[in-house]
Amino acid sequence: MTGQLHRQVLELYQEVDQAVAAAGPVCVASGRCCRFQEYGHILFVSNLEAEVLLAGAPSYERPVSPDFCPFQRNNLCTAREPRPLGCRVYYCDPSYQETGKLISDNYLKRLKALADEHGEPWLYAPLHHFLNHPDDALSSPQRESAIARNEPES
Repeated sequence: MTGQLHRQVLELYQEVDQAVAAAGPVCVASGRCCRFQEYGHILFVSNLEAEVLLAGAPSYERPVSPDFCPFQRNNLCTAREPRPLGCRVYYCDPSYQETGKLISDNYLKRLKALADEHGEPWLYAPLHHFLNHPDDALSSPQRESAIARNEPES
């Protein structure tokens, strides 16, 4: 991912945060958003989001389970700044659900448009996939370089 694209994703996140704040959902810090299995949801992220997350998140143990987010500690996020769109938009507040879906749909389309504009592939998968296979989050040239480094020498 180029520095320009990385900045554009972060700028988009700032817009998302403003849209969510304007909608005013209530967060009671229950941690349900990060306990996927327990509360019956899956956090999908794009490769763009995964690359930003992996560049700024704390270390984590692999393999990552699809059951919960490895960045949650004491019901709080330890990867708050680089967290993906779904984390920014998701709230348990029942009065916010429809608004959250509209915000999510809007900004997901904009993320896809950024990928297209920069000639990046679009991969969309559950969070644990990218955390277990971080090379899948990398842009094409970075992925090719990572693959080349892992090839056995002849």
